[in-house]
Amino acid sequence: MKNAVNWFEIYTSDFKRAKKFYTDVFKCTLTDLPVNNDRHSQMEYAVFAGNEQAPNACGALVKLDVAPPGIGGTLVYFDTVDIEDTLSRVEGAGGKVVRPKQNIGEYGFIALIEDSEGNMIGLRSGK
Repeated sequence: MKNAVNWFEIYTSDFKRAKKFYTDVFKCTLTDLPVNNDRHSQMEYAVFAGNEQAPNACGALVKLDVAPPGIGGTLVYFDTVDIEDTLSRVEGAGGKVVRPKQNIGEYGFIALIEDSEGNMIGLRSGK
């Protein structure tokens, strides 16, 4: 079955700080994409690298004046092998644990964190 989520954007107020947070917590690579657009001349954009396990669920960090970050918008869950290990890096990277690891039965475990920009995101592990 095709993954229903094929793109997401996480809005930032401090683009460099947000890139460092996601790189430090998830040990992932973000690739800057230059935006040459008169409508969004101040826009900054960095894409999360896709992988074979989730080829249709990619996204980006975005700094755009008309789209501020914050809790209450879309909640994106990031896959992690070990939630406790990932949670151990959150505060050191400038974030906050909102809800610690929680058992969701046969579906594994989840946790909620706040990133360096004030966005709430989820963590999910099958184990």
